[in-house]
Order: sequence, then structure tokens, then C-alpha cells
Amino acid sequence: MDHSAADDDNRATVEVTKYKNGIQQVLLQNPRGASARVSLHGGQVLSWKTDRGEELLFISSKANFKPPAAVRGGIPICFPQFGNRGSLEQHGFARNRMWLIDENPPPLHSSDSNGKAYIDLLLKPSEEDLRIWPHSFEFRLRVALDFDGHLIFTSRVRNINSKPFSFSIAYRTYFSISDISSEVRVEGLETLDYLDNLCQRERFTEQGDALTFESEVDRVYLSSSDVIAVFDHQKKRTFLIRKEGLPDVVVWNPWEKKSKATVDLGDEEYKQMLCVDGAAIEKPVTLKPGEEWTGRLDLSVVASI
Repeated sequence: MDHSAADDDNRATVEVTKYKNGIQQVLLQNPRGASARVSLHGGQVLSWKTDRGEELLFISSKANFKPPAAVRGGIPICFPQFGNRGSLEQHGFARNRMWLIDENPPPLHSSDSNGKAYIDLLLKPSEEDLRIWPHSFEFRLRVALDFDGHLIFTSRVRNINSKPFSFSIAYRTYFSISDISSEVRVEGLETLDYLDNLCQRERFTEQGDALTFESEVDRVYLSSSDVIAVFDHQKKRTFLIRKEGLPDVVVWNPWEKKSKATVDLGDEEYKQMLCVDGAAIEKPVTLKPGEEWTGRLDLSVVASI
């Protein structure tokens, strides 16, 4: 199977394999040797590596790879609900379902395939899903790795129901970092309002020029700019998060007490992870029958001093 559009002698490659838990995974590689690994369970990216083989995503050493639970780390997709903001299970059901490889997706803009290794996945609700969330939809997800090593998600959610529905979505992105308490800051959130999940979603305004960390953080920043930066001084690298159709940004780190209470997370592992999620939460997306929503997330990493 080849979902790439690169030259024969310098190809981007797509390989479908079975993981040790029996679930199919897709390995994307660009011509320079960068890679990403996507599980069909949850459509979840479990690895994103530079062309030097450096892992950019955090996966817990205690992660459970047995379905139906989502793996702790990587990039699980929260849909059609974020957190406990509704009647569904925490973060919705999309991250716990088996997705299909979409062999014949409706076309995307041509620049979304040129020179990239990519895979198209599809989620449709099961009868069980329709009992707990009675809305017919098609969720098409393209995960792409471009020539420069950017990891790009293009999501299309279509209402194939006879009545409108609303949903929330977040790409819960576990970045691998050196040390949360001393070496990391987030820029691009200054002056924004945010909902603090540690204070019953009370609304505050960000006062600092950059967000740094000295305790648990669980916030939804509202109507953010389209580019957010996560600086890691020790590793001398900066993650850039570019997004379209995803107005909000979630920032989460569980810190020590919550880490110790989380079965699939090591007691000290909170130091090596930071979640910064492109999301649409405060104002859920509403689709009329036949309407389609598109969201795009572009993750990249650059060297920094």
C-alpha cells in the first residue's frame, strides 16, 4: 500500500503492520527518515520521530496497550466530548474505538498529499455508539508526515443524520520534554481568557508573557492565535503548534499527586510530559444534516538556543 506522492528514488513510505497486541498500526516515513506510527485503535498516533530518530511524543512506561482503553501518551483524539462536559465517558468514545483504513476518501486539497506519507482513517458509529450518542456521523482523519517532518492531522466530520448535532474535539498531544518545572515554557497564550478546570471552570485571564509550570495545570485557553510554541531549553528544541478550525488550546500537566493516583502513569513521569492540545471546546461545533466540519493541526519541531 502506498499513500504517498514522492519520487520513486526518494520515497515517502506507508507500511501497515500488526502490533504485539494484534492491532494494526501504520508506519509513515518521509524521504529524510522521520517517522510516525498510527494505531487503528483510536486513530491514535503513538510515535513521532525526527530524521535523527529522536522521539518527540511521551508514552508512559506504565501505558496499557490492551483495548478498549486509550494508551497513556501519544496523541489520542477526544471526540465527540472533551473531559466530562457531557453524558459520555471521559473524553468521548473515538479514542477507544477501532478505526478503518479509508481506501477511497473524498479528495482533499491537492497540497495535502504532495510529497507526504499519509494514511486516511474512518470512524463511523456502531449501534452501541448510537445508543449512547444518537447521531450518525462520518469522521475522516488523515495523518500525514511531510518532507520536513511536520505531523499533520486533517479531520473531517460530516453529519449524515436527519437532525443537527454538536460536538467537541481535542487532539490530546503528549509532548516529550526534559523537565516540566525548570526548562519549559509555552508562548502564544498571553492575555487570553482561560477556563480553569481546577477551579470549577472559572474564567481567568492569562497575565504572564509565557506560561511556566510549578504545580498542576488544567486549563482551556479560549480563542487563541493559530500558532503556539512550546520551548524546551534543555533539549534545545521548540514545538510549534499550528491550527485551523480549532480555536481553543488545552494545557495539562497532572503534577505529582495526580500522577501517583493514575494507574497508567509513573509517579515521576509528569516531569517528562506536557499536553498542549488544539481543540474546539468552549463553543461546540454544530453541524446541520449534510454539513461537514474540517479542522487541521500541524505539529513541527525546530532547534532553539
